[in-house]
Order: sequence, then structure tokens, then C-alpha cells
Amino acid sequence: MQRVRVRYAKRGPLRFTSHRDFARAFERAVQRAGVPIAFSQGFSPHPKISYASAAPTGVASEAEYLEIGLQAVVDPAQLRVALNAALSPGLDILDAVQAHGGSLADRIDASLWRLELPGVTAEMAQHAVATFLAHDEVLVERMTKQGRRTFDARQAVIMFAVVAPSEGADRQCAILDLVVRQVTPSVRPDDVLSGLRVVADLEPTAPPRATRLAQGTLTTQGEIVDPLLADRYEAVTGASSA
Repeated sequence: MQRVRVRYAKRGPLRFTSHRDFARAFERAVQRAGVPIAFSQGFSPHPKISYASAAPTGVASEAEYLEIGLQAVVDPAQLRVALNAALSPGLDILDAVQAHGGSLADRIDASLWRLELPGVTAEMAQHAVATFLAHDEVLVERMTKQGRRTFDARQAVIMFAVVAPSEGADRQCAILDLVVRQVTPSVRPDDVLSGLRVVADLEPTAPPRATRLAQGTLTTQGEIVDPLLADRYEAVTGASSA
């Protein structure tokens, strides 16, 4: 059995696709594309597809990951083309590589997010971010499957900064970059925005937009390493990068 790891994007209106809906759409695309997917054993076999740290519903992403098990060896580049032809535009396969050892989930411990805040100037955002970072703890509430929970939105934030506006950009829409480490319970972009509301009374005039730009392993320098990098390295050299 061959294992292939896939990076995909959720763009435009399809950012509102839930994880369950995407899983259904992907399984249908696998069937339409004629992918030789492997199935689990037992009374109710299911396709061998595993997902790593899916983004919340309503959030766009350029860096979602999954792994599939196949019954036959395929060219990952051809698999990418076939899946893209079978998926709706906005659910886009960006990369596919053959898996080489290890667990995909073990290579993901942080995410880089881009936040857009309509009706907020860069100066307002800078003050709010500085206030947030100055706190050792920022308690927020969120409704979960276990009911309403209170947790710290500050501890998971590794980097938080206002992006300098480009020439011609809307000065009334601040752009922020945010690196969040994966913790339990998970801290999402909307939790951090709730934290800005709590500590700095920052309130966008329209719903904010969040896009995940990257996820992977966080280095001591604060960089995020693509989880597929080790697979590409081993495919080229035949040696593990670990």
C-alpha cells in the first residue's frame, strides 16, 4: 500500500464548507477520479483518509493537510491533477507527495494566520496587539460540545504583529499576522479576536476574515516548517531529514 500526503486549500465561499462536508466531497472526488483508494478491514470498511488539524468552518486556508492510503502505486503529480478535476473550484489540491515514515500529525504543532479587520486602522490594531501581548493571561469564552468554556487565549500565541499596509491598500482594514501553537483546548483566530475585544475593546465594523497561510513544525527561530518537506527530501535523497 502506498501513502500519499496532500496539501489543499479552502477558498472563497467554500471556506464555509464544514470539515464533514469537505470529507464527503473529497471521498466523492476520489471515486470520480478513479483513485485506487485502500479501505479499512472489518464489518464496515471505510476509505483510508486521515486529516490533520482541519481549519474551523468559515475560515479560509492555504495549508490544510490529509493523508490517503492507496491499493496501488500512483504518481502523486497525476493524482493532484485528477483530484483537482473532480473537486469544485475553491477546494484546491496544491501539492501531493509520497509519504516517507513518521506521522503527519506529529509534524504539525503551529499555524500562521492572516487576519483582516474591517473598520480598524493599523494604529488601532497596533495598540490592541501590544495590549494583548502585555498580558500574561487573556481569558475568553467559547461554546464547545461540552458547553461554554473559559480558557486562556494568550498562552498559545507565539507571534502577533500588524502588517504594514501596501500601497493603495484600504487604510480602514488592518491586517495582522498571528502564529498560534497547538494546545488543548485549541486556540482559534476568533478566540484571539475575542481576546482583543476583552483587553482593548477592539471591535471591527464588519465580520473579520481569517486565512491560514501555513501550518507545520515551529522552529526555535519562530519559523514554520512545511510538514511535507521531509517527504520531498527523502524522495530526492533516499535519506531521512530527521
